[in-house]
Amino acid sequence: MFERSSGILMHITSLPSKYGIGDFGKKAYEFVDFLERSEQKLWQILPMGPTGYGDSPYQSFSAFAGNPYFIDLEEFVELGYIENDELTPLREINYDDTLDYEQVNERKTKLLKNIFEIFLKKIEKNVEIERDFKSFKEKNAYWLDNYVLYMALKEKFSGKSWQNWPKYYKYRNLKKIEKNDEKMKKNIDYFSFVQYTFYNQWFRLKSYANSKGISIIGDIPIFVATDSADTWSESKIFQFDKYKRPKRVSGCPPDYFSKDGQLWGNVLYDWKYLKKTNYDWWIKRIAYCFEIYDIVRIDHFRGFEAYWSIPAKDTTAVRGHWEKGPGMDFFRTVERRLGKLPIIAEDLGLLTERVKKLLKRSGFPGMKVLEFAFDSEDSDYLPHKYEENCVAYTGTHDNNTVTGWYETISPETKNYCDEYLKKYLSKFESDYWLPINLRFIDAIWASKANIVIAQMQDFIGLGENGRMNAPSTLGKNWKWRLDEKYITDELCNGIKMVTRKFKR
Repeated sequence: MFERSSGILMHITSLPSKYGIGDFGKKAYEFVDFLERSEQKLWQILPMGPTGYGDSPYQSFSAFAGNPYFIDLEEFVELGYIENDELTPLREINYDDTLDYEQVNERKTKLLKNIFEIFLKKIEKNVEIERDFKSFKEKNAYWLDNYVLYMALKEKFSGKSWQNWPKYYKYRNLKKIEKNDEKMKKNIDYFSFVQYTFYNQWFRLKSYANSKGISIIGDIPIFVATDSADTWSESKIFQFDKYKRPKRVSGCPPDYFSKDGQLWGNVLYDWKYLKKTNYDWWIKRIAYCFEIYDIVRIDHFRGFEAYWSIPAKDTTAVRGHWEKGPGMDFFRTVERRLGKLPIIAEDLGLLTERVKKLLKRSGFPGMKVLEFAFDSEDSDYLPHKYEENCVAYTGTHDNNTVTGWYETISPETKNYCDEYLKKYLSKFESDYWLPINLRFIDAIWASKANIVIAQMQDFIGLGENGRMNAPSTLGKNWKWRLDEKYITDELCNGIKMVTRKFKR
């Protein structure tokens, strides 16, 4: 299904911008142009949902909605909604290359609400805009109605989780909720407007990328946030008790790296109930993802075979156990309902024979991460072992950058890495004395893998300061931003040369 190709992994938040965070504005289009000049065919991003505490794109208020932080506000200056000077508060938080999510949220939300007030006046006078807005709401009603109501109520109750809302709201008694004040009804319209704007801008950007021969790889987190519109509106498909409290939550078992395991805390699915519904919610979710992306990476694929289930009251993952996932029945249902789809399986982590069997039966390409290759001389992550049906990465958003990784490994591992790459790259007449980040790129670009991806940080050669996420930590994650000084003709030509050399 996948042709021999290559691309760059960089999330929207990391795009250069004057306004504190990457967005769908001019710099996004310039990055697409950079991809085209570099002869890349793929742009991989992280989940685009609205984020809450911790700012992780894998903990979103919705499996369908878009993040308002990504909305380009310069467009509204050009349309005459606001003056250029009104963007000054956002420019003031653009003080370094990292992200201040709290300030972005506060200042961007204020501007968006002002823009919304003007939008309401516009649709009173412009039938075409009013019709387009109405059409968007009708087309997306199956997820939008629940999301905008949830967000309006979340604002009404000062950001509290829906599980702490008053009884009628918590249990979603719509007859009672509908008797609300004008302010909340207006907020519902506001959140609809935000999604309307987000998706209008995103589809324009995606269309531009596609016109340049670039496909977008999106990302589906397997789990959803316990506090989300999805868990509130579709609580039957999750493991809640009768009081809407989570019974079991997600995580990873204890291992060599963590004696307590990882406690992610997402409420788990009730797969038996989902099966009875013919996996309807998941089918809608996947179908929607293929409206907004060209290729989809399914996060934590092994969780479809079995997942680590932890009592919700526990503070570590130690007392968890494995529960059976939906397995091939789920993927057969997806294919029957939606056809054969270009899916990438994130098959990292503890891979049992059953997980490997599920991957093989699905036909999806799994992932190979070169940073994982040097723990063993028999590792499946060594490039000479790659088969065509896989997607190879230098590292992912959860890894250190290649340069950062290389600086922290043991002398023995470093020596093995150097010797392996020297022997492997010599077959391709590649320069094995290059910096480690470029040797890594050469190694996977030379491999048999149909798709190869490197983080933008690895093309540049950044150290640990360029790391996007360190799992199980808080405070520094999801904040890396690209400094425009790195976008040079030299970098562009270097990427183009390695891509041509290995016929990608």
